[in-house]
Amino acid sequence: MKTVEQHIADILSVVQPVYPIELDLLRAYGGVLAEPITADVALPPFDNSAMDGYAVRMADVAAAGPGSPVKLPVVADIGAGDGGVYAIRDGMAARIMTGAPLPAGAEAVVPVEWTDGGIAEVLIRRAPRPGNAVRRAGDDVRPGTVVLRRGTRVGSAELGLLASVGRKAVKVHPRPRVVVLSTGTELVEPGRPIGPGQIWESNSFALTAAAMEAGCAGSRHGFISDDPGGVLGTIEDLLAHADVLITTGGVSMGAHDVVKDVLSRLGTVSFERVAMQPGMPQGWGTVGEAGTPIFTLPGNPVSAYVSFQLFVRPALARLQGLAPEPLPSVRARLTAPVSSPEGRRSYLRSILEYGPDGYVVAPVTRQGSHQFSALAETNALIVVPEPATSIGADQTVEVMKLPNR
Repeated sequence: MKTVEQHIADILSVVQPVYPIELDLLRAYGGVLAEPITADVALPPFDNSAMDGYAVRMADVAAAGPGSPVKLPVVADIGAGDGGVYAIRDGMAARIMTGAPLPAGAEAVVPVEWTDGGIAEVLIRRAPRPGNAVRRAGDDVRPGTVVLRRGTRVGSAELGLLASVGRKAVKVHPRPRVVVLSTGTELVEPGRPIGPGQIWESNSFALTAAAMEAGCAGSRHGFISDDPGGVLGTIEDLLAHADVLITTGGVSMGAHDVVKDVLSRLGTVSFERVAMQPGMPQGWGTVGEAGTPIFTLPGNPVSAYVSFQLFVRPALARLQGLAPEPLPSVRARLTAPVSSPEGRRSYLRSILEYGPDGYVVAPVTRQGSHQFSALAETNALIVVPEPATSIGADQTVEVMKLPNR
């Protein structure tokens, strides 16, 4: 059987980043920057007030106090967006709003709460410190500063920063379009009644959500029956809407494993056994003239989910122009013994916690590859290496953290 590492390496050898395109800011959301972003101007571009109040010179208000207020004439009223040119001389104040440009000669802003709020003249009851409530030009960003690096995912904060430096559009690796479909005559759409030998289809929901959690635009095609013509025709139809295809089911060695039977004939999709549990049967390759990556995952729910995290997630990272990092892992103390088949690497569902003495991990009792309920309870996978068939309680093991758990 093939090692996990070799399978990951083979997959990544045929996966390349989605070609970058320039998109308007909101359409770029979720994409990964394909260029560094440099500020052409200072932020803020001019000295301005951080609050509503009065722009003053320090010498005029140094003696102000609750029992000895200072009275100054108000010679200007400056609002945010005011393009006028203003200045104050000794013995003068300017009424100023938040974000408004600071008048020449001003050294501080007195908050309106420290005054009587006068319009023609103002009583100041407290002395500010030099520079109080003043935002200096370039306090946030200086011209020429790289504010976002290539490889940064564009989220809400990044969009705000892009707009603040004047960018209308940006070059990104867009979110890959991932289409998921399941196969199986036994499958029924959730919400509909099931008959003998039938089950509600769940894999495509979990895998589509996992693709979205990985930063992709996931869509669920649903499921198709075990009909060779229907499987191939559906896959060909989906190529126009997908940067990646994921199927689940029909890849083992049974008489009705139609996905394996159909795609093996193409010569571009390989079906192999990987030395792991759950998820030994795996298929991967490319389909169509554009060489669209396809992953054919096992049909058991937990096998499909674990396979996605180990093999598909790194590939999706590379498609987005990111480093194909594995799931983060830690070392943790086992609370109970675990076992594993000889020659296979096991990924056991578990609950990882951080205590006073470091990480502690508890394996769940239900480890069957069909037991989705146990997966929903957990947040990590205990890794039992191939040579080991058992590891005792209180031993230290590698534990992979599941995303968004």
